[in-house]
Amino acid sequence: MKLNHRNLLILSLGTALFAAPLAYAATDGAPAKGSVERSHARQASALLDRAATHLQAKGPDGSLAAFNDRKSGFADGQHYVFVLDTNGTMLASNGASRALVGLNVMDLKDAAGKPFIRQIVEGAKTTDSGQVEYHWLNPADNKVENKTSLYRKVGERILAVGYYIPRSSAEHAQKLLDQAVALLKRSGGEAAFGAFNDPQGGFVMNDEYVFAIGLEDGKYRASGASPNLVGVDVREITDAAGTPLFKQMIALAREKGTGTVDYVWRNPATNAVEKKHSLIRRVDDVLLGVGYYSPN
Repeated sequence: MKLNHRNLLILSLGTALFAAPLAYAATDGAPAKGSVERSHARQASALLDRAATHLQAKGPDGSLAAFNDRKSGFADGQHYVFVLDTNGTMLASNGASRALVGLNVMDLKDAAGKPFIRQIVEGAKTTDSGQVEYHWLNPADNKVENKTSLYRKVGERILAVGYYIPRSSAEHAQKLLDQAVALLKRSGGEAAFGAFNDPQGGFVMNDEYVFAIGLEDGKYRASGASPNLVGVDVREITDAAGTPLFKQMIALAREKGTGTVDYVWRNPATNAVEKKHSLIRRVDDVLLGVGYYSPN
């Protein structure tokens, strides 16, 4: 692809947006995370409804200026409207992508290289509404996070409003597991398990947490999502599909020392039962694990 001024600007913006790591921060006193996510989804949907009604009533000429104005009522914290045409040109934005207004962004990719704009435009060709998941800058905390954008085609315009999801990834899980293993080896069980069980200990972040299980007795030494489970024998516990997940983890830790176990489990960030993939590693007579969820 030949680089021109437009492509250089898009690439520069992408570099600036995605220079930060995909990190998450816990919030003291926050309501149930599942409720928060559902609330954000409802707010995004309501804002999209208002934007679509406005566009239908005022037409493109009377609407795009409002969608570009953060004081017009079409931006609310992390929720904002952005508008594309059917060729992938950014016509309006109240968020981090406002610098791209007037440019064709069909090939813009997120932090993981996903061509999410193309997916929105292509999706709008076959259905008037839908959603796309990707990684994008959250203006509320200036961090790149998982985002779902709802979109709707109105005439020749595609309106979209997104909301952010505190969902981890395999990369995040691996990094947290590495940190947990290092702490256990460096500081010993008492200090490490205490940190793993402490919501402020750095090992519990949204849907991601460290757990530790004894290989001989099958009991929790730590469970960041539910510290009250410490001391519980988990060997007979199965998931909703009947998978003896903890027996599988213990067997894997004994035989190979490391690996991944797949099952279904309640996601503490969404309060929904989702597919979970736990990375585990043996350290002496204990296995440490960190999981990440996938919605489908």
